[in-house]
Amino acid sequence: MLRGVEPIKYLNRETGEIETEQVYGEGFLRWAYGNPLGKLALHGFVKRPFFSKWYGRKMDAPKTREKIAPFLEEYGLDAADFVKKPEEFESFNDFFYRKLKPGARPIAESEVVLPADGRHLGFAKASEISSVFVKGQKFDVAGLLGDTELAKKYEDGPLLLSRLCPVDYHRFHFPCAGTPGETKLVNGPLFSVSPLALRQRISYLWENKRTVTELVTETMGTVICMEIGATCVGSIHQTYKAGKPVAKGDEKGYFAFGGSSTLLMFEPGTVKLAEDLLETSAKEMELYAKVGTEAGRI
Repeated sequence: MLRGVEPIKYLNRETGEIETEQVYGEGFLRWAYGNPLGKLALHGFVKRPFFSKWYGRKMDAPKTREKIAPFLEEYGLDAADFVKKPEEFESFNDFFYRKLKPGARPIAESEVVLPADGRHLGFAKASEISSVFVKGQKFDVAGLLGDTELAKKYEDGPLLLSRLCPVDYHRFHFPCAGTPGETKLVNGPLFSVSPLALRQRISYLWENKRTVTELVTETMGTVICMEIGATCVGSIHQTYKAGKPVAKGDEKGYFAFGGSSTLLMFEPGTVKLAEDLLETSAKEMELYAKVGTEAGRI
């Protein structure tokens, strides 16, 4: 049986129920990552930045507004939280990286909060991760950061991976208060970050185009904040200002069209991730939760 055929299950923190993900573009993903002809297309052009740029421009076209209403209906999204009304968006991409009304995502009291809406995996020690979507796949911390020396500082600390689906709110936020530095770009291809792809090769996470920002805090040392691009997400937009202090939950940036991920790394001995996050991850299952809810404590 082809790996990746099984449906994607996750635990919904809000309902306490195990749910099955509705995968946007599921047929294409299964073909590209599971069919021999699909894999030829994947490596020939789908993973290439030009493909994502082309698709991004396509989603910027005014005529794509007609996709918004069917998308809201199919995935059951509540437009009441949006700053703009559905009919006010200029394109599907404009809708995709929509802003939410103040208070739509309350910020928890815990010192560390989730940086994005999505499905989350958390681990107490990055260097000991050996089972994520399939056993035997280890995280390469140096590969992720693109810096061997920096990796030594974080390989024995907690790691939090947050996966955003196309149906999710696609702005990402700071997990704690601090002062962010400049964002470093680590270029690469744009593979999918869906479990349908990662079950076969977790290394897509540190092969893909990604960004690295160091957030200096008063109580937790320096937190690494990363954004990972994916197929049809060639654009990672930063909206924060380097050197200007930020509060917990402040916006950091947004992704344009597609599914994508953020990743946080903490220095050893500084943060303990939330118990439900650690427990579900130990079972190789993601935890669905919203931005601003508890991620961990000092």
